[in-house]
Amino acid sequence: MSLRLEGAPVASQISANLKKRVKDLAKQGVYPKIAMINVGQRKDNVAYCNAAQRRFQTLDILYECVQLPETVKQSELVERIGDLNHNPAVHGILVFRPLPDTICEEAVCDAIVPEKDVDGVDLTSMAGVYSGRDLGFAPCTADAVLRLLKFYRIGIDGKKITVIGRSPVIGRPVASLLLREHATVTVCHSHTEDLKGACQQADIVIAAAGRAEFLKREYFRSEQTVIDIGINYSEEKKKIVGDVDFEDVETLVTAITPVPAGVGSITTSVLADHVVTAAEQMQRSGTC
Repeated sequence: MSLRLEGAPVASQISANLKKRVKDLAKQGVYPKIAMINVGQRKDNVAYCNAAQRRFQTLDILYECVQLPETVKQSELVERIGDLNHNPAVHGILVFRPLPDTICEEAVCDAIVPEKDVDGVDLTSMAGVYSGRDLGFAPCTADAVLRLLKFYRIGIDGKKITVIGRSPVIGRPVASLLLREHATVTVCHSHTEDLKGACQQADIVIAAAGRAEFLKREYFRSEQTVIDIGINYSEEKKKIVGDVDFEDVETLVTAITPVPAGVGSITTSVLADHVVTAAEQMQRSGTC
């Protein structure tokens, strides 16, 4: 039986560290706060928002939920972000995506000032991730993958890692973060030839393709670590599943993350960490 890489212990460790940092900020009159903007009523966004709120409450992090109708104009959304940018009491801004087709996501993401972009969506933050420079924040899910690997002391330096998925939200940034840790990274996508071979040659496989349980046992071998970032609803099983067929693969590989209760359960703690870090940076610079 493989080691189940549960996210809860990782999240608990992050939270324990944050509590002291939040108390230290409070002594200086600074109270970390995030504003979360949700357009429309997507169930997954609402669920994540609720989970994040519960995490923030346990850490004494303030939060503001900005709920906007699906018919909101892009100019109105950008204006609301501008107000939050200029509010010294707000240290982090998160816009739930995807946005309606009538709104340009890139324009909205770039409207967030880098120092408050706690999910790494604006150009400055992305430049920091891809260049290895200390600019902005990495996307929370990509950051969560690195923290999980380090928590369980799974070696990254020099290891062959295959990332399945090239989205700017997860696939590309997690590949860049792994390269920074001196891994040898292969990024696969829908046009990749011999995906099975790319998976089998890896020490670590990170699945972020967004296809329910399409990675079966034949894609893997023994002595591998599998990190499943996929969150998909299976009509057949009537539950949330990952990109990897967990039951089929668990008995083969050395270690694997469950879905749910794996990487996803760490992301809200990483988001909280980014908010507190932003508050600390703004306090040091005198902007809050």
